[in-house]
Amino acid sequence: MIEKLEQQLDSFDAAERRQALLSLLEKVKSGAIGLPEPGRFVNLHCHTFFSYNTYGYSPTKFAWLARKAGLAVVGTTDFDVLDALDEFREACRLLGLKGCSGLETRVYVPQFSTRVINSPGEPGISYHMGVGFPNAKVPAAQQKFLKGLKQTAQQRNRDLMQRVNRYLSPIELDYEQDVLTLTPAGNATERHMCLAYARKARDRFSATSDELAAFWSQKLGTDARKLGLPEGRDLLNTIRAKTMKRGGVGYVQPDSGSFPLMADTNRFILAAGGMPVHTWLDGTSDGEQAIEELLDVAMSTGAVAINVIPDRNYTPGSQDQKVKNLYHVVEVAQRRHLVVVEGTEMNSPGQKFVDDFNTAELAPLLPVFRKSAYIIYAHSVLQSRCGLGYTGVWADQHFGTAERKNAYFEEVGATLKPGQEDMLAGLDRKASPDAVLTKVRM
Repeated sequence: MIEKLEQQLDSFDAAERRQALLSLLEKVKSGAIGLPEPGRFVNLHCHTFFSYNTYGYSPTKFAWLARKAGLAVVGTTDFDVLDALDEFREACRLLGLKGCSGLETRVYVPQFSTRVINSPGEPGISYHMGVGFPNAKVPAAQQKFLKGLKQTAQQRNRDLMQRVNRYLSPIELDYEQDVLTLTPAGNATERHMCLAYARKARDRFSATSDELAAFWSQKLGTDARKLGLPEGRDLLNTIRAKTMKRGGVGYVQPDSGSFPLMADTNRFILAAGGMPVHTWLDGTSDGEQAIEELLDVAMSTGAVAINVIPDRNYTPGSQDQKVKNLYHVVEVAQRRHLVVVEGTEMNSPGQKFVDDFNTAELAPLLPVFRKSAYIIYAHSVLQSRCGLGYTGVWADQHFGTAERKNAYFEEVGATLKPGQEDMLAGLDRKASPDAVLTKVRM
């Protein structure tokens, strides 16, 4: 019964997801399921099935599993939408879990138009995030921008699919029937298309036939029998690499008009009550080797944080260059008093639920990540309940430096219990920082 209820947490029916969570909570109450106290680990960057989660997790499922794992703070991040926010916040409230939500997109950085940043082979293009949004429904003045992110991405996918269809014929997709049905709210990604192509080929040929292997081997230029047919991780990744990414048959090089400017995106995030976040890959590109210059640009347009994905940047027991790069970027962020957003993404097969912070490479960095997670959680709650967030006028008035602001929001985030969040609703901009802390400590 527990396993069945956990499976229902990933249903595309929101009512079924909620009822499954309530049923699981009844089992917690009865003692049939034990939940640990919150521990030390965090994951602030997890995609849900509202963009693409490689394990099919809904916002509710991620919250449940995070609570079972004893995580201290967690956050959802979906491409181009805030669809997970309300559901995730409600699930966290029911579970007594500290959580927040944001989005990820791609932007253009004109100052780096000739240098690759973190989108391989695409000079001037950068993955970018906003975290700690207070509401899924952004203010009216920002709704057009948010809607445009999704619409642009979906049109880009449709155009890409047409080019790939011509190459993979007779395996051709219908976007509505084959792709959008894989996601609950019409926000498909390239990874959904890869899965749809794999399943279309599986249905056309026998899943175990030589014909299926021959088709993919010919189209992908490699021995498909080694890729985990009919829809294994290596096959999906190879489909994407060979048909959709740089050098692939469907790929079109983006230009300065393909994505919004970083500056405009940061203005949207700030106006919507979020925290703008520059994202970092691994420190090996021309752009990331100029990290100080890159952060100057990002911070000048409003960025207050940087995102890192540690798991792809170290090999346990090996002090290689990527580990050094990871430590260097965290050091730079701390020196600049930037919040450091950390997570595993979970939008690609094989990615972990949570990083192993017990390894020698990551253990020294955990205090930085946990402090930052508390800051983002505190911002999310204060901004949504009373408009007193990290990036607002109130914080600017009361904290003279980013260092002081970080210390304050860390204390709020570490002290505040999820069940006390609504107690902050009566505060307004006349409240002093001490008055907020008094509420938090009650």
